[in-house]
Parts: sequence; structure tokens; C-alpha cells
Amino acid sequence: MSEVHLILSIPQGVITATSLGVEGLAWHRSPGSGKHFKGRKLFVELAVADGQPDFEYLDEGGWRDTRGDTISALAAATAGKRTKTALSNNAFSCTPIEAYRRIYLVKTGGEVLEMEPGGQLHAFKSSDCREEMSPAEVASAAGCATPKERKRHIYMVMCPIQLLLVSNLTPIEYAWYATHRPGKVFRQVVFTELRAEQTHLAAQSRFTDARLELEMQPEKKTKTVVSEDCLNEVPFHVWLGYGRRSEGGLYVADQSHLGLWRFPATIPLNWDRVMG
Repeated sequence: MSEVHLILSIPQGVITATSLGVEGLAWHRSPGSGKHFKGRKLFVELAVADGQPDFEYLDEGGWRDTRGDTISALAAATAGKRTKTALSNNAFSCTPIEAYRRIYLVKTGGEVLEMEPGGQLHAFKSSDCREEMSPAEVASAAGCATPKERKRHIYMVMCPIQLLLVSNLTPIEYAWYATHRPGKVFRQVVFTELRAEQTHLAAQSRFTDARLELEMQPEKKTKTVVSEDCLNEVPFHVWLGYGRRSEGGLYVADQSHLGLWRFPATIPLNWDRVMG
């Protein structure tokens, strides 16, 4: 009998029970040719034990039976069904990040690369967030040291929405701010830092203007440059941390802590060379 997996797809926010395995599901869900960057996603393998999710979903107010639907999907996959949807929408924000067991980057053609768990980077203090906070105040509220010198970071947010933004905040500070800021709070967030501006997504002037605005307004913390599908348009190799040339990878945060999933020390050539 094939092992049954429970997979959260990001940014789609769908949870699927499958008997195909991770690579099999990636191939099954592949939209086609890897010559195009139009089928990228993250697969998160979730904890399962004895045919049930080995975690508790976060409260959604009772509008659906998340646990019951997941158990039914796992049972269908165990009985031989290749795939069975457990939750078809908004699964990211109700699935605790403690349920994550493995994370894979998936290219358009279905090729997968497993990320390495880097562990918890920082546990946040319990602090209130105000819109007018300075970056230094954000650092204090998050319980981390203020950097000696502020530099501009380019972050790509993949879930719960997709954004490309320039920020004065370090990854720890940004993760705290994103999960605490009034009116725009994310319950959880997945993001990465990029090594270079992506001028094929927006004009060079948009990035220049964003950097200038952050320089002219030291209290400003973030400036969004692109608000649309980014994951399909940004090559994996421009993520900070690719090839372990610098610290970085995939950041996952909620209101209590920030974790990091790093690229493997050696990227397999057969994955690296495939487009898409």
C-alpha cells in the first residue's frame, strides 16, 4: 500500500491527500512545459498519524469542518484514490506552521527540490504594533537587536497574498511587523528575500522611487512595488540563500515566531538546469 501524504499547496491555499507521493503529485499537477514560469508553487508536507492530521487546525469560526474533511480525504487516498481535496481554499492561514514537516519548491514541469529545515530564527515578544512605529521601535517590539546600519531589503511575499516590496526592516523585523500591523495584519506569512530588483515586473523607476521614499522617510517601513503574481515571474536562483552563498531561504512566520527553511548545500544539477 502506498504511503499517503497530506500536502498544502502555496500560494493556492489548497490541502490535498494523495497516494502519489510528493514528486508524483507535482508531476500530476504540472501544467505542462517547463519552458514557462507559470506553474510554480510550494508543496508543504503536513504531519499525519494513524490516518488523521497530527495537528489541530487554527480556529476559523466553525464555517467548515476542517478536521473532519481532512480525515475523509486521507481515508479516500488510503483506499486508493490518487488525490482527494481536503480543503479547497484558504488552507494556508488555518494550518499552523508547527504542522509543517517538509517543504518543496516545485517548478512548472513538476520538478521538486526539498528545502532543509533551518529551525526557529527568533521568538517574538508579546508587543502591540502601531502604524507610526519607527524601524528601531519595531526591532524593540519584536525583541531583536537593532542593526548597526539600515539597508534596503527586497522581499517577495508568497502567501497569504503575493507582493514584491522594498523595506527598511530586517527579515525578523518584517516578519513581526507583517503579523502585527494594524489593518493589514497577516495571521501567518511566507516570504523570501531577493538578491536583485526585478525590473521585468516593474519599471526601474518604481524601485528607485521606493528606495528614495524609504530614505526620505526614515519612519516608513515598507513600500510595495508589485501587487500581483510574483512567484511565477521570479527565478528561484535570485532568492537570497540559493547555493548557500548568503543567509536566506524561505521564511515562515506567525505572531509568535519566525522560522527559516534553507536551500540544500548542493543544488542538484538536474533541478538547477531545468527552466520553469
